[in-house]
Amino acid sequence: MSGRLEGKIALITGAAGGLGQAMARRMAEEGARLALTDIDEAGARALADAINADHPDAAFAYAHDVTDEGQWIDVIERAVSDLGGLSVLVNNAGIGGELKPVVETDLDAWRRVQAINVESVMLGCKHAIPHLAKSGRGSIVNISSIAGLTATPGMGPYNASKAAVWLFSKTVALECAKARNGVRSNSVHPVFIKTGILDPFVAMAGGDEAVAHDKLARGIPLKRIGEPDDVAWCVVYLASDESKFITGAEFKIDGGMSAQ
Repeated sequence: MSGRLEGKIALITGAAGGLGQAMARRMAEEGARLALTDIDEAGARALADAINADHPDAAFAYAHDVTDEGQWIDVIERAVSDLGGLSVLVNNAGIGGELKPVVETDLDAWRRVQAINVESVMLGCKHAIPHLAKSGRGSIVNISSIAGLTATPGMGPYNASKAAVWLFSKTVALECAKARNGVRSNSVHPVFIKTGILDPFVAMAGGDEAVAHDKLARGIPLKRIGEPDDVAWCVVYLASDESKFITGAEFKIDGGMSAQ
């Protein structure tokens, strides 16, 4: 099915990490050109170089603090200039935060999670929508979490942030539909995926990754945790015109966990 994203230009935040890397590689394979952004500029540039080795001139990298509105404006303008437009925004950057009960939650730690996980999504949509609309058929893919749909003790800041991304994605979808600007907005909700976000759980298991992953998998009907590509292929679909009649929806990538 090569070529599913031919002609698409996508900006992916948090591209230097596990999910971002997987999305970028799969989207490039399907023909998209990419603006890869991350606060880890070296990591984003290394990924762009690797992609360009297989797909020449397909990827550009930019340093990007997603909590800074000025940087959002600058990065989008540079991406549009370098790539010739913008048709897909993937708001992927995010953090897990501390695993503590509410009564022990530090306010500054709470605010940091909301700034990175929620405010960045708003800023991305705010400044990308005018450019996405010019593409004629734009797509916004906001990475939420199954933790935005079901609560877990000790994960208050993360639960709240990902729930906000879920409902905000629907607001954006309805506003864009009302404006008839051709832009769709959907959210993606992974369960535990083999990325750095599971590091706190590994630490709680004494540093034994296999033990941590096995414990997390017990509550999932398919009895395994997810791979980054499990999420990446969903993003490819939502970025493509195959999903042109889908907006305001949530996609659960959770091995059946939320069906219980």
